[in-house]
Amino acid sequence: MAGEFPAHPAAVTPKWLSAVLSAAGELDGTVTAVDWRPIGTGQVGDSARFSLTYDRPGAGPATLAGKFAAADATSRRTAVTHGLYAKEVAFYRELAARVAIRTPRAYAAEVGADGSAFVLLFEDLGPARQGDQLAGCSLVDAREAVRQLAGLHAPSWGNAEFVERPWFAARPGALESLAAAYPVATQVFVERYADALAPELMAVCKALAAAADKWFGREAAHRCLVHGDYRLDNMLFDIRGGAEAMGVLDWQTLQVGSGLTDLAYFLGAGVGTSLAAHEDELVDLYLAAMAERGVALNRAQIWDDYRRGALHGVSTAVFSAAFVERTARGDAMFLDMARGACQLALKHDSLGAL
Repeated sequence: MAGEFPAHPAAVTPKWLSAVLSAAGELDGTVTAVDWRPIGTGQVGDSARFSLTYDRPGAGPATLAGKFAAADATSRRTAVTHGLYAKEVAFYRELAARVAIRTPRAYAAEVGADGSAFVLLFEDLGPARQGDQLAGCSLVDAREAVRQLAGLHAPSWGNAEFVERPWFAARPGALESLAAAYPVATQVFVERYADALAPELMAVCKALAAAADKWFGREAAHRCLVHGDYRLDNMLFDIRGGAEAMGVLDWQTLQVGSGLTDLAYFLGAGVGTSLAAHEDELVDLYLAAMAERGVALNRAQIWDDYRRGALHGVSTAVFSAAFVERTARGDAMFLDMARGACQLALKHDSLGAL
């Protein structure tokens, strides 16, 4: 059905759903009606939950989740420029079933030729607890999130079948463009948060802008799949009514790099500062979970990558503040991300590692 897909929740029809669910082996009848409502707080994509009616009871799943291009033009333009929609569709088509991190099963994954429209139709992981960046999380939730990371990183660690997919290749001049745009984004960030972020933390943001060519041109010694935005808003806990511990969403920032980037991003930008006292425990848990999956690492091997990884939270917060739709929650979230990431970067002299 490539090229023929609904680009907005309102365009999803019973006929299209019947075809998709039938192809997935999830339908024993016909979809006769569908209703939808928006869910989530995504910054570059809009999500919806669909309630389905069938020609007979129990013919298919009662609800489904869908994801579409952002209605906001600024957010959508940013996503298209960086190929985010095409990348997420490719992940679900080619890689999701080959990693051990829990993701929703995708029944449809389509993207337009120019990358500006797409649809992902998923199993509904609810009832579940939505992770909340601003509320933080318990140590129990953080432990599960760290264990799940090993399910992404270990299968792809140094594995060419994962990390050498052609759609990971940067567009010509893309890194140079990022390096040039980052200082501009930093100016926007500084003006917005000058009175809200402590001076020593804002200094980290400014220093990273001055080192943008080194940051965006770096290469990891050990390459694997990296989620790229591993934070609480992209996680669901106690999914399927508590039948499973968690699921991870929003794969448009998937990239190839050091897995320690995800870990440091999560412990800095992803959960704020509430779990700082448990950092050592969670790093050790990651190493143990990787070893259980066949990748033996020690602190000496990973430490500099982990230190540098803290800066990913800084650059993500700064870029997002400048180039996605501005909302009150977004303002609070990007400030929270920057605060946690900058504190971790200061603690471990991440700029020195860079």
